[in-house]
Amino acid sequence: MHRYVLPYIWPIVTGVLLAAFLLFLFPDHLPNPFRSTPEPAPPQAMVPTSQTSTEAPERPRPEIRQAGPLDRNQGPASYADAVDQAAPAVVNIYSSRIVERDQHPLMSDPFFQQFFRGDDPTAHQRMLSSLGSGVIISQDGYVLTNHHVINDADQIQVALRDGRETLADVVGTDPESDLAVLRIDLDDLPVIELSDSQEVAVGDVALAIGNPFGVGQTVTMGIISATGRSHLGLNAYEDFIQTDAAINPGNSGGALVNAEGALVGINTAIFSRSGGSQGIGFAIPANLAHSILNELVTRGRVIRGWLGIEAQALSRELAASFGLSTPQGVIVAGVVSGGPAAKAGLQPGDVLLSIDNQAILDARATMSDIASIAPGTSLPLTVVRNGESIELTLEVGERPTPTEMTLDRRGES
Repeated sequence: MHRYVLPYIWPIVTGVLLAAFLLFLFPDHLPNPFRSTPEPAPPQAMVPTSQTSTEAPERPRPEIRQAGPLDRNQGPASYADAVDQAAPAVVNIYSSRIVERDQHPLMSDPFFQQFFRGDDPTAHQRMLSSLGSGVIISQDGYVLTNHHVINDADQIQVALRDGRETLADVVGTDPESDLAVLRIDLDDLPVIELSDSQEVAVGDVALAIGNPFGVGQTVTMGIISATGRSHLGLNAYEDFIQTDAAINPGNSGGALVNAEGALVGINTAIFSRSGGSQGIGFAIPANLAHSILNELVTRGRVIRGWLGIEAQALSRELAASFGLSTPQGVIVAGVVSGGPAAKAGLQPGDVLLSIDNQAILDARATMSDIASIAPGTSLPLTVVRNGESIELTLEVGERPTPTEMTLDRRGES
């Protein structure tokens, strides 16, 4: 049997040996199942040898404004120097007044009154107290505060930061700007410096100093949020500085100062739904407060120009009903009896278009402009009455107190 198989085995063995020999001599020319196959190279983009018309034109790079590194030294790390400069001149004000207690209804009966004839009258009185803040303006002892802080007070006590306390006298008040001037008699008074509030800009750092909730002198920080705020219905004459520095009850009459500790305004009011600070506070500008201080100290009252009318804004619908193409001017809603406007012939229902040849665009701004005109000045007026234009001349009067005014509202709807 071996002789039949051997002729087939030898050629197979010889072929295997020959293949092994050739694989050893030429490893790259023969297939090798034990060698891994290399991965094919990624396809290369074809680069044209010359520019063609199909290539997109090169565009210029956009100009980008690149900011430099952030300057961490733009502002101070602390406002302690500003506080040290201003805070000693900010005082706490405690005002009190005596009011009658509500009596029992039986006390009005003569029969029961006979049993209380010997009763002490002071037993039916009680003391109401309120707190606020103020700012010492001069070495003479003049203190600026709000009218509503000391209104109807029987006694006003002022407490300084250095611990001294004294009673204050009222020099004068101006309810229509909500300012009041007090005077104290102490030596070596700290005095605040006044800034030019015309130079105040939105974004300036602002510090509010006062006595919120009676906890003691407190400083809060924010920025100037807006200037020239009006139409808030707080005062007759409004030109407020708005700030987001926290202002709370008790801050009224306190100082709003800049980053150098100079007075920017007198803190007056807040806009709040909860009664606490919500980041919308208002201050009377220092320039206005200074001018009213001078008026109250030198004259005892603020003298303002006055027309003697109650004005109403003119809407587009009302303007069309009066035959006017634009809502320019104001409607005379009321005329004070015996006032300058009544003497000049103005009537309720007239449309006042211009004063002193200046068109009226905003009723409240016009009222502030009139207030700065000296009483006795003659002003030409342009009025529309029953569709006709009328020229009148008015002599500016001195604005009386609100209780002295009586409006004639004939024709008012």
